[in-house]
Amino acid sequence: MAKRYELSDEAWDVIADLFTPTHCRGRPRSNDRLMLDGVLWLLCSGAAWRDMPERFGPWRTVYHRFRDWRNRGTFDQLLKRLHLRLNDKGLIDLQTWMIDSTAVRATRASSGAGKKGGLMNLPIML
Repeated sequence: MAKRYELSDEAWDVIADLFTPTHCRGRPRSNDRLMLDGVLWLLCSGAAWRDMPERFGPWRTVYHRFRDWRNRGTFDQLLKRLHLRLNDKGLIDLQTWMIDSTAVRATRASSGAGKKGGLMNLPIML
């Protein structure tokens, strides 16, 4: 059974091929699944990188792996694959849309108020 914020075996099997296989030469590469579990723990908990539990390995290693995956587009491929899988199972309602209000900042002018210190919105006389 997977711990909190960690992938189950079934979930890992779906996305495992998106990650780099282990290298044969040089220093042994840290397990990608463990590194991904560390990234998920960090993103879900909201903690700082340095506060990551030691069970995921050195926080710098997890951070560098996260950065590499981000730069290569691994997370985009992962989300696309999961979206297609959920859509095939009929679990996505394409008529439902959501906007996260924490990401959309409204200005004073968006509610009809004038800019602070600017000209007032005067009616146009014809």
